[in-house]
Amino acid sequence: MAKILIVDDERPIRHTLRDILEFEKYTVEEAEDGVGCLTKLKKGKFDAIIMDIKMPNMDGLEALDRVRILAPDTPVIMISGHANIDTAVEAVKKGAYDFISKPPDLNRLLITVRNALDKSNLITETKVLKKKVAKQSTPEMIGDSEGITKIKETIDQVAKTDARVLVTGPNGTGKELVARWLHEKSNRNDKPLIEVNCAAIPSELIESELFGHEKGSFTSAHKQRLGKFELAHGGTLFLDEIGDMSQSAQAKVLRALQESRITRVGGDKEIPVDVRVVAATNKDLRDEINKGNFREDLYHRLAVIIIQVPALNERRSDIPMLTTHFTSQICGEYGMAAKKITEEALKALQEVNWTGNIRELRNVVERLVILSGKEITKEDVEQYVTPSAARLEDSLKQLFSRFDSLEEVTKFVEETYKKYNN
Repeated sequence: MAKILIVDDERPIRHTLRDILEFEKYTVEEAEDGVGCLTKLKKGKFDAIIMDIKMPNMDGLEALDRVRILAPDTPVIMISGHANIDTAVEAVKKGAYDFISKPPDLNRLLITVRNALDKSNLITETKVLKKKVAKQSTPEMIGDSEGITKIKETIDQVAKTDARVLVTGPNGTGKELVARWLHEKSNRNDKPLIEVNCAAIPSELIESELFGHEKGSFTSAHKQRLGKFELAHGGTLFLDEIGDMSQSAQAKVLRALQESRITRVGGDKEIPVDVRVVAATNKDLRDEINKGNFREDLYHRLAVIIIQVPALNERRSDIPMLTTHFTSQICGEYGMAAKKITEEALKALQEVNWTGNIRELRNVVERLVILSGKEITKEDVEQYVTPSAARLEDSLKQLFSRFDSLEEVTKFVEETYKKYNN
């Protein structure tokens, strides 16, 4: 049953309200003033609070401000025998759920309590659902190769801390997925994960994007805008392709990491921010430092933990598992019956040179799902996928078997080239 806190300096009022609420099967606790309310709130959670305005030591409006900090989702019903419209408006502006005059109409009070509890339950359910959706929207990290197993173990070790992480690896390997799981398994997962692709934003706009700007700070700044650091407050900021960030933006990011404060473009007010930064790059930042393109002090700030994501060619044992997963996923997206993929087809895919890594593999699987028959065969792979090394080797063997010398092969290739380019 719901737990309700009654805060009033008048004992008879508290006892009357307690009797009524306990008759309705609510669990009730009492406090004599705002200080007592806050003390109770620090010790335990309440589903609703009924609080008087005029009280000694700390009045209801002052206590309301602090309740909103300690328990922002707990509905507070204000009551007062000295009520006027201004007081009621002020209470609601401060975040009170409702305002009732003394002596309270008991029927109205009970209805208000029920509605407040319904709202509290909806807020709780919404948070749970959002968390479930967030978990479902984070794709599974597929694979049991040594490299992927090590990454999963590192994520489990590091996620609960606020240590900054630098994720490195070639394009298409899944660096963003690593960042998402670091956030998902952290204590910040009920706050936002804000992603910024530093390579996709023009250098002259990156500072405004990260730190926000004040109205009129430049020609197109028609209104104030919050930057990604502010939007990620309490959560995680993922800086993708950080190796492409401009030098001036690097200096500001370094300051933000050092001081946990930012200043909007065109502003002079320092704004405190609490963010956990995860960065990613496909570049060798050590090499970029030597070239003068990246700040060494920023590198050391970001690279507290380094996670290297291997290329797909380095984890070929994961290809069958990845292919099966993508096949099932894509068939579902297209509303198609699940397609089986043969062992020979999986082996053929393991022989392909995957320069585009996981991203390329998924595209290839989608192509095979669309163009193949009831099952995906080795012949489908040979027909619709870039020729594998084994297939190329077979072609060369057939070519050399037709001639007696390398000169004859060279002559044939030259003549064929001229034939198809004239």
